[in-house]
Amino acid sequence: MESVEARGPQLAFPRRPWTGSSGAGGSSGSPGSTGQTQRTTIVGAALRCIARHGISKTTVDDVAGEAGVSRATIYRVFPGGKDAVLAAVSDTEMARLFSAIGVEMGEAEDLTEVLVAGIAGSSRFLEEHQAIGYLLAYEPEVVLRRLAFDACDELLAVATGFVAPYLARWMSMEEARRIAEWGVRIVLSYLVDPAPGIRLSDPVAARHVVETFVLPGVRALRVADPDAPIDLTVAFGPRGGPGAGGRGGTSGAAGTPNGEHRPEQRQKGSL
Repeated sequence: MESVEARGPQLAFPRRPWTGSSGAGGSSGSPGSTGQTQRTTIVGAALRCIARHGISKTTVDDVAGEAGVSRATIYRVFPGGKDAVLAAVSDTEMARLFSAIGVEMGEAEDLTEVLVAGIAGSSRFLEEHQAIGYLLAYEPEVVLRRLAFDACDELLAVATGFVAPYLARWMSMEEARRIAEWGVRIVLSYLVDPAPGIRLSDPVAARHVVETFVLPGVRALRVADPDAPIDLTVAFGPRGGPGAGGRGGTSGAAGTPNGEHRPEQRQKGSL
């Protein structure tokens, strides 16, 4: 059967496409070298400093003290100084996020389950991340800067590239990328503008969003392009027929998974 398929210091969002490495993101030295061990130690220390003091108040000296190394060692391992350390923190935390959600998404048996696993798992990771929590509370401009214009495009490209192959089991890769991007936008929307009483880290809440907005959006793709290879019966899996996941209906902006609208914000109170 055909498969239905900004510049400046930042945290938790990569500055280059993610390569799947869980390391701190540096030179190509041997993985077991002392240099690699120092990189890991320094990145962990930087993350703890940011969780306590934020980015703007964290200095190279702070990181060196937390890591138990000299300032000179920081610059030897990361010649770019603070910016290079923060870029390594970004890459490492993104790799940790992908690792946290990848197994559960891979084990999902239908489209609904894989979307719930991705949305709930990534929301839970971000919600529990102490450094991101500090930045959202005290330095929100650092996070918001990465969610605007070209910087947001970069983030969406990386996250979408990771998620799309999991969705491509039920749709084409092109369609999978569109749905994956929409899911990423939903997670980011609730991260920076949470709704009272709604936590996407709760699988029940994540399922409601998926069934109310995302699955009707998949239907809308089918309606817009009758030749699109989307098998909705397979997509919704064993829970029921094509209408099993679509309590929210197929009409209106909720069925446009192209990032042009954010119905999840307009109807957050529906939970």
